[in-house]
This record gives sequence, C-alpha cells and structure tokens, in this order.
Amino acid sequence: MTRPGRALLVFAYGSNLLPARLLARTPSARVVATGVLPGHRLAWHMASRDGSGKCDVVADAAAEVHGVVWRLDPADKPALDAAESLGHGYTERALAVHTAAGVLEAWTYLALRTDPALRPYDWYRDIVVAGARHHGLPTSYVAALAAIEALADPDPLRAARHRQLLPG
Repeated sequence: MTRPGRALLVFAYGSNLLPARLLARTPSARVVATGVLPGHRLAWHMASRDGSGKCDVVADAAAEVHGVVWRLDPADKPALDAAESLGHGYTERALAVHTAAGVLEAWTYLALRTDPALRPYDWYRDIVVAGARHHGLPTSYVAALAAIEALADPDPLRAARHRQLLPG
C-alpha cells in the first residue's frame, strides 16, 4: 500500500481535521491542501468503541465532503491506523480529492460498522467543528457541522480529556 520512505497523503474529514488531534497521533503530518470529496456525504454513524457515532463518508452523488489533505511519513501511519481502529472500526481506500492545486489521490478512512441511530458526543462534534474552522472550510459547511445533534458523554473524565484539544 505504501512504499518505504515515501510520504503518503491522507484525507481528513472528521476529528483529524484538528491539528492538535492529528499531530498527537502523527507528528510528521503537514497540511497539503483543503479539498472536497465529491459524490460523498458526511455521516456520524460509525459505531465507536465508546458507544457514540463518529464521522464517516458515504457515497451520495448529490453531496460533497470538505476536508484536508495531510502529508505524513509512512512511519507514522501505523499509529494513525491504530487510533482509527483500522480493520475493526474503519477500513481505508484511496479516493480522489479535489483541491485548488488539482486532484490528489489520498487515503481515506471508511467505517466498517455503522448504526444510523448513533449520535456523536458533544466533545467529538466540537473537535470536528474546531478543525473545520481552523482550516477555513466553507462557513455554511462549518455551520452544518455545528448543528449536528450531539450527546453529553456519560464519562466526564473522557470528555474533559478530549476537550483539552479544543482551542481557547
């Protein structure tokens, strides 16, 4: 999938939009460009180990998902795969992301287990929103993210730990 010594591209559309989150997992990560994944929509239905919904992209010809293409050293990929529960929570596929510099092929995580009844915890939604704002994604897109119904995390320590990533 990756060749040793070559940087790889990853398209982030959920919590990995927030630099503090991704850099904690993959210190080599650098922004390449903001981009759009056409023919997909954002869903919050990935069945997470904590019982909440996490972000996913699903095929939808009438929609598009905004996000960020990150470049990272292949040595950091196993840590990111572990954080994303590759093989259990997510699988991955190379998809064409449209950027101002052209179309880039980037690895994208796709949910393996979904449940449309799930909702994200408020801290998770807020991390996604903060990342989208940080990268200057379209205002209407950020507003739609912020409007997603979210639940209070029943584990206040987990919520506090994740909220520490949020700016300000």
